Amino acid sequence: QVRIVESGGGLVQPGGSLRLSCAASGFTLAPYEIGWFRQAPGKDREGISCISSSDGSTYYADSVKGRFTISRDNAKNTAYLQMNSLEPEDTALYYCATIGYCSGYGPVVDEYAYWGQGTQVTVSS
Repeated sequence: QVRIVESGGGLVQPGGSLRLSCAASGFTLAPYEIGWFRQAPGKDREGISCISSSDGSTYYADSVKGRFTISRDNAKNTAYLQMNSLEPEDTALYYCATIGYCSGYGPVVDEYAYWGQGTQVTVSS
């Protein structure tokens, strides 16, 4: 069974850090480009980061650039999103997905995407 499961979310104070994981099962993640997305209540889904499958090139939205780092460990069939200096505005449901490609403008989702169920990140004092 093909699955993607995100984990690592939670409640953190402003300025804190979290590391999200995106674990794939039932298929091999290595050939896929990976994207991280988030959706806050009442807002559109935002593609915040992605990583290529070939050379490891990455993209970050301006809203997270310099604070978030995407990575992947193909041996563990897992991708990660390290989130530092978290702000209340980062509060959202975070998803990862396999994507069509990681462009210079953000993750491009296609009809073949595998999505996880999301993990909630809440930044609050």
